[in-house]
Amino acid sequence: MSLVDAAREVREMAYVPYSKFKVGAAVRAASGTVYRGCNVENVAYPEGTCAEAGAIAAMVAAGETQLVEVAVIADSPDPVPPCGGCRQKLAEFGAGDVPVTLATTGGGRLETTIADLLPGRFDASHMRNAT
Repeated sequence: MSLVDAAREVREMAYVPYSKFKVGAAVRAASGTVYRGCNVENVAYPEGTCAEAGAIAAMVAAGETQLVEVAVIADSPDPVPPCGGCRQKLAEFGAGDVPVTLATTGGGRLETTIADLLPGRFDASHMRNAT
């Protein structure tokens, strides 16, 4: 199963009673294992949590901390980019050259990288002088 197909499958599990906007994400860890996440809304936080964050949380919960590929899919006219918080999370767990596929349920695709999504990213190298 492709990473986009894994994201497409988990997208159907999204809990979106307010926005009705389902998003699925899948990340491939360095081990080759695929972790999936979908967006989740609730009454206290109706904008919900992001699919990418869910996939990364599943990866970390399994003891992995390096991703090597990302896919995100939504039913949208154009591919939907990750929010700013998710871009930073992707940058935390993936190198700048990690491929990111943004897809639509209608077949649209945008191929990019973590570095292109978050130029000038903040990472651990910025804290080398911290004592």
